[in-house]
Amino acid sequence: MPVRLRECRWRQSPAAVYLSLPVRGVRVTSANIFCTDRYLKVSVPPFLFEAILYAPIDDTNSTAKIGNGIIFFTLYKKEVAMWDYLTLSNDVTCLIGLSFKQLEEAERKRIEDLKEKEQLKVTKELELWRKEQKDTEKQKRVQKEEELHQEAEQLKEKKKEKMNKAEIPNEGTSETRLKPTKGCGSFSMFSENLKEEQLPAPRSAATIKINFTPRVFPTALRESRVAEEEEWLRKQAEARRTINADLSELEDLKEEEKNPDWLKDKGNKMFATGNYLAAVNAYNLAVRLNNKLPLLYLNRAACHLKLRNLHKAIEDSSKALELLTPPVPDNENARVKAYVRRGTAFCQLELFTEGLQDYEAALKIDPKNKTIEKDAEKIRHLIQGTPQDS
Repeated sequence: MPVRLRECRWRQSPAAVYLSLPVRGVRVTSANIFCTDRYLKVSVPPFLFEAILYAPIDDTNSTAKIGNGIIFFTLYKKEVAMWDYLTLSNDVTCLIGLSFKQLEEAERKRIEDLKEKEQLKVTKELELWRKEQKDTEKQKRVQKEEELHQEAEQLKEKKKEKMNKAEIPNEGTSETRLKPTKGCGSFSMFSENLKEEQLPAPRSAATIKINFTPRVFPTALRESRVAEEEEWLRKQAEARRTINADLSELEDLKEEEKNPDWLKDKGNKMFATGNYLAAVNAYNLAVRLNNKLPLLYLNRAACHLKLRNLHKAIEDSSKALELLTPPVPDNENARVKAYVRRGTAFCQLELFTEGLQDYEAALKIDPKNKTIEKDAEKIRHLIQGTPQDS
């Protein structure tokens, strides 16, 4: 049986009511909230809160936020005025005979009526559109038939003119004079037309050679940013040559253990087997040898996320983003991972606004990534305190 909440705090302004419900001993992550213009119900097992409000509210624009064991409502009034009480009977549990089931039935009926009206409206619009399409097609068909008829009449007229010209003799003579055809003793009145209609000779075949400019990056040269790409390649080459560790401290290491790439691969294998501490140790040594490789920080951030070292995960992701400059197509995938891992760490620290900013930055680089888009939408719902669509 639910426990009814009787303790609440509220304050008001002429335009809004601010209501807070403390839920002691319960970690509130989600709540079932039902609200109309006069009725408010909140269910957070095992607690239940119900109230008939003193005056109507704007249930469409009103909001609710959940966090730190408190549910906070911002209820906007339909009429600007100061309320004498929060509820009609100054008792947040008073229902004045109106049950939740009746409210739910009334709301369902209202929604069904709206659906029916919209369906009728759409049906009428569809019928009107079909009628207009039929009329348009009919007009086009009649117009096309008229154009074809006119073209046929014009062809007939042209044929008649040609026939008349061929039959009319020259002035002052009783017969038509014909020009002799070259290379032939007979006459032909079609010889000139045949000369005009002769087709040109086919063109001779040839071979075209195309040379492509060698490119390190997948984009075409005309679409690339040469300055940023050259800067990125220079930084990568410099990172491969940089060794920051004190060689006197690394004398006992094996030869392969002095190679940052070998240590990175070893850390990746440890991460794949779930040995995150060993992976972190491998990445730590690799960073000591070369602190200019962004993938070392990026992979170590993933390990810190698994180990719940959230602040270290944020630091490593930020360092990776700092080294992944300038932004070029070759480092797009790494930048997306860095933003997502830092955003995940922010969200686990309940810094949802900062986390959403990182997820949106990742979406700008890879806008077609449905997984990142779905996670960003979840964070928006957490910030706004609205239920997520199933």
